[in-house]
Amino acid sequence: MRSEEWTKSEKAAARRAFDLALDREYAKLAGEVRDRAGRIAGPDDIWRLHDFLTKRRKEIDEKYDYRYSMLVWVFARLVNEGRIGIADLEGLGEKKLAEIRMMTEIGRR
Repeated sequence: MRSEEWTKSEKAAARRAFDLALDREYAKLAGEVRDRAGRIAGPDDIWRLHDFLTKRRKEIDEKYDYRYSMLVWVFARLVNEGRIGIADLEGLGEKKLAEIRMMTEIGRR
């Protein structure tokens, strides 16, 4: 993705949407952890939980890339995954929103 300029208001809108999606991701993860922790019966279950968390941390770290050059891609992925909706991206410029919409359509095919 080419580097585009981000206005101050777009940066604020991007941060809100990014944080919203990340908060939702962590809330879902917390529920999964509570469920798995409630089923721990022995040491092997503890290490399986550890492995699960290690894997999820890597996935989340890779997905949530807050470099401005990557945010349009990140937002398109998050929309496709249902973490955020287009309405949550209010405040981004129309060109960026159009690119996100186009990428989400391609991703749904």
